[in-house]
Amino acid sequence: MRIVVALGGNALLHRGESPDAAVQEANVDRVTTALAALAHEHEMVITHGNGPQLGLLAGESAADPALSAPYPLDLLGAQTQGMIGSLLARSLHDALPGRRIVALVTHTLVRADDPAFDHPTKSVGQVYPRDVASSLAEGRGLHFTAAGTGRRRVVPSPEPERVWETDTVHELLRGGTLVICAGGGGVPVTADHDTGALTGVEAVVDKDLTAARLAEDLAADFLLILTDVPCVYAGYRTPGQRPLSDATPAELRRGGFTEGSMGPKAEAAARFVERTGGPAAIGALDAAYEIVHGRSGTLVRPDLPVE
Repeated sequence: MRIVVALGGNALLHRGESPDAAVQEANVDRVTTALAALAHEHEMVITHGNGPQLGLLAGESAADPALSAPYPLDLLGAQTQGMIGSLLARSLHDALPGRRIVALVTHTLVRADDPAFDHPTKSVGQVYPRDVASSLAEGRGLHFTAAGTGRRRVVPSPEPERVWETDTVHELLRGGTLVICAGGGGVPVTADHDTGALTGVEAVVDKDLTAARLAEDLAADFLLILTDVPCVYAGYRTPGQRPLSDATPAELRRGGFTEGSMGPKAEAAARFVERTGGPAAIGALDAAYEIVHGRSGTLVRPDLPVE
């Protein structure tokens, strides 16, 4: 079976942890333990989030007085792909002796006329005091939104059209290689209509939607979205909260999940199931093997046909 795994953005850096390299190196072993058993039995593509890492680099770049302008997000995203991909590849190499493993920096094609470019909504990086945010907005042309008593940077999040290197990933899978790619949704690029030349853009593509797009284009059998909760909850954080062991795309879309949390994961699972007819699932990292075998998480299955 061919499985595309979407790791949550906090897989290597948990909420509240120091962003030190040593912390992330220690956490990567937990990821490897969770995925190794599945990788022994199946073809696998691993995608991953990069929110904490991208936020750290973006904040450092925006505040660096030696720079005339912050590093663009496409280049910062490429940096995080390399760093996180290397950590995962090294750890998986030790856990899967003899298995070919590659961490591939990939680009995600987006439309230059995507409406998201006119309405930045994706939060990136730390919360700044209001005066610091105002200074960065004026001096660096950045956009901010209210976040508690401070302000947080927001950037466009255009729809993923396709992962540019999908054919390469497919060939690597055919050769028995485990592929780590599409980190942080991939490096966002547009393609010139006449020449096909790629240009990086100041945006962040949603990692789960990219994973769903990649899984569809690779004809994957299963999309596995791993996060820090055991399943999807109906009525999350309300008195009527209850776990969902299974759901249809329509049921997920009626769930009212927030954009900053379960919303993109639910939409990604719904899209994959609708477009391929195959199953997707959402659940906790440590239960990855159990989720694929139907013993944990939320299974997303096709809507029943209307008679």
